[in-house]
Amino acid sequence: MRTASRFLIVIIFLGVVLGGIFGYKFYQFGQMEEQFSKPEPPAKISATTAKAESWRPELKAVGSIEAINGIEVANEVPGVVETISFESGDTVTKGDVLIRLDAAIDEAALRTRRAEAQLAEQEFKRVSDLLPRRAVSQSQFDEAKANFDAARARVNEAEAQLSKKVIRAPFDGELGLRLIDQGEYIGTGTPIVEINMLDPIYVDYTLSEKDLPRVERDYDVVATVAAVPDRTFEGKVSAINTSVNPQTRTVRIRATLENKDNLLRPGMFATVATRQPEDREVITIPRTAISYNTYGDFVFVVEENDDGELIVNRRTVQTGDTRDGRVAVTDGLEEGEQVVSKGLLRLRAEQRVEVQDDSDRDGSDKSAEASE
Repeated sequence: MRTASRFLIVIIFLGVVLGGIFGYKFYQFGQMEEQFSKPEPPAKISATTAKAESWRPELKAVGSIEAINGIEVANEVPGVVETISFESGDTVTKGDVLIRLDAAIDEAALRTRRAEAQLAEQEFKRVSDLLPRRAVSQSQFDEAKANFDAARARVNEAEAQLSKKVIRAPFDGELGLRLIDQGEYIGTGTPIVEINMLDPIYVDYTLSEKDLPRVERDYDVVATVAAVPDRTFEGKVSAINTSVNPQTRTVRIRATLENKDNLLRPGMFATVATRQPEDREVITIPRTAISYNTYGDFVFVVEENDDGELIVNRRTVQTGDTRDGRVAVTDGLEEGEQVVSKGLLRLRAEQRVEVQDDSDRDGSDKSAEASE
C-alpha cells in the first residue's frame, strides 16, 4: 500500500514538472507566433533619382608615352674621346656639339688631300690654256680634268670623315645620362647619351576593331599618368594605323599631347580617353547605387505596391562610362525613377522601405568637387 502511494506521488510530481515545461514552451511558441505575425518594420534607405545629363562619349584605353624623336646618340667611327661638351640632363638644340673625338690623323689626311687637289687644279688649268693652241691633245685634257675631279672628291671624303669625329645633337631635345668618359676609346656604335624631344609628345594606344568607326583624326584626347595623378594632358588624335592586328583584333592609335612642363616621359603608362565630337544625353546615377555582379549589374528601384507602400525591387541594368562618381545607365532605367543609393546588401526584393533622405544633393555636390 505504501509503495503504491509513493508511486502515485512520483507520477503526480512528474506530471506537474512536465506540465510546467510544456506550458512554458507553449507560452514561448505563442509569443514567437505573435511576434512573427507582426508586420516587419520598413527598412530605412537613402534614395536618389536617375537624372538625364549631357555627356560627351569617350573610348577608354591604356597606352604608352613615346617621344616624337628619341634616340641613343652613337658614333659612326671609332676614336678616343677628346672633349665632352654636355652634362647629363642638359637641354640642347639641333647642331650643338656633344663630343669630339681625337682627329689628328684625319686632319693630316685632309691637308694631304687638299694639297693633291691644289696640284691637280693647277695642272688642269695649264692643260686648259694649252688646249685651244693644240699644244696638248684632247685625251690629255680629259685626263687632267678627271684627275682634278677625283682630287676634289677625295677632299670631300676626307672632310666627311673628319666631320664624323664631331658628334652633334640631331634635333632639339633633352639629354639623359652621359654614358662615356673623357679619354675613353669608343668603338663604332657606342651609346653616348640618350636624347628625347619631349614637347609635344606622343601617346600610343590600341582600340578594339569594333571601335574603329568611332575614332577619327583630330578627335580630342585626354590622358592621365600615375606619376602626376592630379593632372590631365590634352591633345588630339594625330594618326590611325592602316591595319588591324590579326592576333588581337586591335588597331593602334597615336595622339599628340602638350607637354610644356616636361612631366610626361617616354615609357610612362597612360590611361587615355578619346572623346567624340558631339555630346549625347545619358541617364546617370551615383556609382554607389549599382551592385556589380558577375552575372550582371543591378539596382534596387523604389516603387509602390498595391497598398500604396514603398517597396524595392531588383532590376538588371547595362552600364556605360563613369565620371565624377556617377555612372551612365544605357539600358534598364528611365529618367526620374528612384533607386537606392546606399546599403544594397541588406535589401531583398519587395521589401518595404522608408526613404530616410534623398542623396541627390550630396551626390551632385561631390561630383562638382571632383570635377574642380
